Amino acid sequence: MPGTGTGLRERQLARLARPGSGPALVVVDVQRDFAEPDRVAAYGPTDDALAALDLAVTRIEHLVAAARELDVPVVWVELGSDPARPWRAGNWLRGGDYDAPMGPDEPCLLGSPGAEWFRARPADGETRVVKRGYSGFLGTDLDARLRAAGRGWLTVVGLTSECCVYATAQDAVQLDWPVVVPRDATAAYDLDVNAAALVQLGLNVAVLSDADEVVGLWKRGTR
Repeated sequence: MPGTGTGLRERQLARLARPGSGPALVVVDVQRDFAEPDRVAAYGPTDDALAALDLAVTRIEHLVAAARELDVPVVWVELGSDPARPWRAGNWLRGGDYDAPMGPDEPCLLGSPGAEWFRARPADGETRVVKRGYSGFLGTDLDARLRAAGRGWLTVVGLTSECCVYATAQDAVQLDWPVVVPRDATAAYDLDVNAAALVQLGLNVAVLSDADEVVGLWKRGTR
């Protein structure tokens, strides 16, 4: 389990902020089915949870704009549910029927309005990676693309903290990527679930930060 002392955190972030350290911003699943208030109502979020979700998207927009200004690559990871390739284990986990076909309510069906980006969106030329499950690394070429771009560490943001952000950040650190997760640039549909996810991320996966501190690290690393 990683240490949690203040001195250790300072050393960790100082190492990432060295000139030429090669950061990248990985934006996970900021799509209409996961972020638009009317579309997430089925998850039962409170008004406070919706406000936190809105704030997280706003902070993600801020980070995307700062990354572009500082020439930090922005990589967009998106769910693309394919009816021709249903996620059978996911069917079982959510509904108990391993062999059920993919229904019309599946989130982020390829080509559907729900799969579109919500507020933050890729610019021309920015890398997009379509995933089938939770992690942006599972069954994709995300790791290879980041290494080919000469990146050294990742800021992972997006939705939701306990699911696809956690899975992507966890796979990243297991693939030898140092990971920073800004608390204010991720969210869940329940405030307690989000708080627990952040605890788990901080214990074994990432250094927790906030958007402003991350931009400061990027600036120091691009001098």
